[in-house]
Amino acid sequence: MEPLTLATDRLVLRTVGRRDTEAVYAACQDPDIQRWTTIPSPYLPEHARGFTEQVVPAGWANGSLFTFGLFLPTGDLAGMLGVTALSPGVGEIGFWGTREHRGRGYVTEATVAASRWAFTDRAIDRLEWRAEVGNTASRAVALRAGFTLEGTLRSAISNNGVRRDCWVGSLLPSDLALPSTAPYLPAP
Repeated sequence: MEPLTLATDRLVLRTVGRRDTEAVYAACQDPDIQRWTTIPSPYLPEHARGFTEQVVPAGWANGSLFTFGLFLPTGDLAGMLGVTALSPGVGEIGFWGTREHRGRGYVTEATVAASRWAFTDRAIDRLEWRAEVGNTASRAVALRAGFTLEGTLRSAISNNGVRRDCWVGSLLPSDLALPSTAPYLPAP
């Protein structure tokens, strides 16, 4: 699939490439991003190059990972968001915001836009969100975007070689007043 661009009232969500390598590298020096995500730590320039020049284009090309940089109209990187295909009809969303742009609702806004796109253009009927227990900022974004917290999974995330418990939540098309591609029969 060819990368595409989404727009919200305040953001442009587009793929990242070579021109964004320095911004990605700079953002990933933030200890909070290194602590709460599964990026390498320490995060080196070659990690940013591999991400922007290999991982992102390959994910779009084979339809396994749709990565969007969250850009302000000024061109500043405000965050990153990815939708990973897990199985037919199921995807997982992950995100982070840059330190200087946190607390302004950008990541929530992008999460809703990317979720709508996944539901309407990628035939996703369930988006999952996972975050290590204790990552209250990620949890707050997920809840504001409409995700339902479903529980805690033991030893479900590996972060720098350490297994950790995580929260899991889901968002369904109906949560955003959108139709599903397959019938859904909730438990009584």
